[in-house]
Amino acid sequence: MRIGVIMGGVSSEREISLMSGREVLRNLNINNYKEIIPILINSKSEVIEKVKGIDFAFIALHGHFGEDGTIQGLLESLEIPYSGCGVLTSSVCMNKGLTKRIIQTVGVKTAPWITVKSIEEINYEKIRTFDYPIFIKPNNGGSSVATFCVKYEKDVENAVREGLKYDNEVIIEKYINGEEITSFVLNGEVFPTVIIKAKNGEFFDYSSKYDKGGAEETVVKLEESLQSKVNEISKDIWDVLGCKSYCRIDMIVSNGIPYVLEVNTLPGMTTSSIIPKSAKAKGIEFSELLDKIIEYSLI
Repeated sequence: MRIGVIMGGVSSEREISLMSGREVLRNLNINNYKEIIPILINSKSEVIEKVKGIDFAFIALHGHFGEDGTIQGLLESLEIPYSGCGVLTSSVCMNKGLTKRIIQTVGVKTAPWITVKSIEEINYEKIRTFDYPIFIKPNNGGSSVATFCVKYEKDVENAVREGLKYDNEVIIEKYINGEEITSFVLNGEVFPTVIIKAKNGEFFDYSSKYDKGGAEETVVKLEESLQSKVNEISKDIWDVLGCKSYCRIDMIVSNGIPYVLEVNTLPGMTTSSIIPKSAKAKGIEFSELLDKIIEYSLI
């Protein structure tokens, strides 16, 4: 096959996409494919022309017009198979509030939240029931762009205002104190859990994710009953959201209870990304992982 690696894009996560794309290009085994082609996207209108002639699109985009189902729909209309989840799942998982509502239907715990589309919609009475600190972030964003840990009520409005610069809806969520973990699922199989400790001491923010040494990410074997619970939650989420090929599920474990934060249908593929570490713990190197993602996406 002629593999096109789609990278760049038009979202606030463009720089992360470029890093992911470069790593995918560097690690795809050229011996397994007829040709590997970098496809740099700078605008939506150029996609149709740039993907002509490829047999498969490896999507290394993040955020809007990447992770939200739009480019997936475009590729489907062109009859070009692509990596990762389908249109509907991608769209749903991009919306944090909608994802949380759906996963609750199968008994998965998640932090209480509200969403607002304007400063006027901020419900301070409801927020006070969460207690402070709280998290405020774009409802349809990623990579912790415009994500704030707000400790005082006086700072809520500014955080919401910042979030609305990146999205038309902001999620305000109760802070759950605990350990942050992530669960990588490949073709329905739950891979080793990774525990995340941000060096900034607060949360896994943008610099923790992408600055060298910004966070300590370690593959762990949790206590048996907790690991069983995390694996069960991961499988339930995979099924209820209709995931395909691969995804990453972020959680906070507080007092032995996992709370799901969000589901990433196109998780980062940079040198500091989590899923290659999880795969390596099972003896799967990055190049083989990419082959498997392509294989399972074609099923």
